[in-house]
Amino acid sequence: MVCIDDEIPFEIASGWEWCRFSSIYWQLTDGTHSTPKYTQSGIPFLSVKDMSTGRLSFANTKFISEEEHKLLSQRCHPCKGDLLLSKVGTTGIPLIIDDDREFSIFVSLALIKFSPKFVDSSFLIALLNSPLVQMQVKENTRGVGNKNWVLTAISNTLLAIPPLREQQRIVEKIDILSPYTDRYAHSESKISHLNKEIGSSLKKSILHEAIQGKLVPQDASDEPASVLLQRIREEKLRLVAEGKLKKKDVIDSTIFRGDDNKYFEKKGKETVCIDEEIPFEIPDTWVWVRLSDVVQVNPKNDVPDNTLAAFIPMERIDATYLSSFTYLERKWGDIKSGFTHFADGDVAFAKITPCFQNRKSMILKGLPNGVGAGTTELKVLRSYAETIDREYLLFFLESSYFVEEATFKGTANQQRIISGYMENKLFPLPPLSEQRRIAEKIKETYIRIGL
Repeated sequence: MVCIDDEIPFEIASGWEWCRFSSIYWQLTDGTHSTPKYTQSGIPFLSVKDMSTGRLSFANTKFISEEEHKLLSQRCHPCKGDLLLSKVGTTGIPLIIDDDREFSIFVSLALIKFSPKFVDSSFLIALLNSPLVQMQVKENTRGVGNKNWVLTAISNTLLAIPPLREQQRIVEKIDILSPYTDRYAHSESKISHLNKEIGSSLKKSILHEAIQGKLVPQDASDEPASVLLQRIREEKLRLVAEGKLKKKDVIDSTIFRGDDNKYFEKKGKETVCIDEEIPFEIPDTWVWVRLSDVVQVNPKNDVPDNTLAAFIPMERIDATYLSSFTYLERKWGDIKSGFTHFADGDVAFAKITPCFQNRKSMILKGLPNGVGAGTTELKVLRSYAETIDREYLLFFLESSYFVEEATFKGTANQQRIISGYMENKLFPLPPLSEQRRIAEKIKETYIRIGL
């Protein structure tokens, strides 16, 4: 005799009894441990997949010969009214056999024969589905991959058993309440789904308002965005003079509104109407630009090989709206070839699916010696002469306008945004002061709504 006071989870009513599962059945066994020889037709051979819904299904079963079934039935013979329990893989699913047909079972199922004179079948199913039993299933299941609820653990499961008539009254009450509990479960599932989706929807809405100039008011004293374009051009000319930029990169397009209120783009001597490309209206102090005209794309670093630098593989970048990443330390000489370069202040995003859709993006900062390299599946953007706020640029790259309009190429598992998508994307450029106000407002709003 041993004390099991620590095992008793709660007090039960007078007339109820605590017992082990083994006290209420007269046989416990499981299906064959050897894979049988399957046949085209014959006797159904069931495994856990054929009862995973809590109901017995013969729709997609395998078959064995009648001779092998007779042999297996000498040890384990399922009959109508018996209890089946899933014990391998998805464990702890109970059902009462309600079919007269003959079948055999695999080791993933346990068979329990009991007397309905002492335990009501429907009550037993409710009991086995209860937190009392399911918690024990979870605690006593062995293995890491294909989990196994062994027969000894099943037989030692602690149960709380009321008198038979009370079992039947409990089942009657469950039948009355089931439509309400099912309705509640359905509503709870819908609410959980909404709670899960609302955060993403709010973020998308906030970012879309932001890049349209609707999140913060315009300030007439702000230096207009057109001044930023002149500053960008001057910076490009300086970099060309230093041999750090090619002359062709100085030839930018100019997007303007004509007298007919339509948008046009001038590049060199050619001017074309792009009115159909304009996705939404922006404030008068903003300008439309091609993204590649206002940022450097995948710039290169030039530092000594023995410089300590950051190395960032894709798994080190978080899928978040507020950029987050970690890095490994490497010598620059070990990572300068075959990887994408970046430096403190750059903005990067993943160009491969599903990382692109998951908003894997970041502002690079705090890198060892300010430099690093990483996965080739990154696009790295560097602004000219501090003309684009990094946080505003990051939020633009995470907006639905940028992410959800992208097109891809490649195989199903390795798709990347098409060449030129990012470079040719129309970018709504606000005054620099407004960019900063927008970024602060986005972060403030995220905090306020708990995102």
